[in-house]
Formats: sequence, structure tokens, C-alpha cells
Amino acid sequence: MSNTTTATTSKTKRVDVRKLVFTALMAALSIVLSELTSFKVPFMPGFISFDFSDMPAMLASLTMGPISGVLVCLLKNLQGLMSTATGGVGELSNFILSACLVLPAGIVGLKTHKLWKIIVGCVGGAVLMGLVSIASNYFIVYPVYAAAFKTDIDTLVMMYKGLIPALDGNINGLIDVLVMFNMPFTMLKGLTAAIISVPLYKRLRPIFNSYYRTDKG
Repeated sequence: MSNTTTATTSKTKRVDVRKLVFTALMAALSIVLSELTSFKVPFMPGFISFDFSDMPAMLASLTMGPISGVLVCLLKNLQGLMSTATGGVGELSNFILSACLVLPAGIVGLKTHKLWKIIVGCVGGAVLMGLVSIASNYFIVYPVYAAAFKTDIDTLVMMYKGLIPALDGNINGLIDVLVMFNMPFTMLKGLTAAIISVPLYKRLRPIFNSYYRTDKG
């Protein structure tokens, strides 16, 4: 019994080290991608950018579980605070939304490795990310941003007018902006991370078999 217990403990330690190292690598990759792949998009204001830094967090969540995914999001944004141009508001927003993206995917990944269920989890995370972006931006991010930079919400709303002329007549306040611009943009960002992550997950999954339960259903 002693030998069995020792072997089990040794295996657990090796697995934990593998998990820790992989999570750290994904966090580092996420930081690099946030710096090197960030670019402005023509249908969003200049203070919002698109990047691929959510992909490593989703990959960590799928292979190692939701805690690893959220930890990658946290480490990336803590590093971002060192050179923030938004007083930490951008990092706060990014962490909230990225966590919403990776949590559903990671929870599904803990329970099954059936590909169609993994895809559903990833898409669900992107949808949740988009929906939560409305509430987080409305109640937290935009008010804090406006206060930090001594502006007002109406000024922020005006930044969206003219970006898509066909929508100008429908923009009457912040909630309109968030539904018509931020939510689709955020969902697109999440879906892009999913599209890149799922094929990589299929290749990496065998390395982390010890974290999966066989799904009979």
C-alpha cells in the first residue's frame, strides 16, 4: 500500500508541475500576443483594439481546466497594468470578459472531450462574453473610464457616431452603443479565439489525458 500511495503522489506531483508550467507558458504567450497582434478596427473607436491574446487562455482552460484559463487572463492583465494607457480600466474590462469566455469552455472540457461539446462550450463562452460586456461596460468600465479621464458618457457615445453611418440614427445613448457595437465586436473576438484554439486543443489533449474524465454519454 505504501508503494502504491507513493507512486500516486509522485504522479500527482508530475501532473501538477506540468499543469503549472503549461499555464505559465500560456500566460506568457497571451502577454506576447496582446503586445504584438493588437490592432485597431475601423468600426470601433480608437481606444478599443482587437488582438488574439484570448486564444492561449482558452487553450489553457480547455486542456487544464477553467482555473488555469482564468489565471492566464489574470496574469496577462496584471502585466498590462505596468504599461496601461487606460488607468487600468481596459485591463479590468479585458479580465472580466476573457474570464467569461474561458470559463464555460473549461467547465465543459473537464467533463468531456467530445469535440462537438467542446465547440458548444466555446461558442457559449463567446456568447456569454458578449452579453456580459453590455453590463460590465455600462455599470463599471465606461463610468470608471469617464471619471478617470475627466470626460462624460455622452462624449464617449459621440466617438461611435459616424463609424457606421447607417446606424447613426439609432444611437441615442450608451446602451445603444454597447448593443450595436461592443457586443458584436466582443463576440467576434471570442469566436476568433475559439476557432484558433479548438484545432490546437485536439492536438494537445492527449498530453493532458490525466485531467479528463471519460464521457460515456
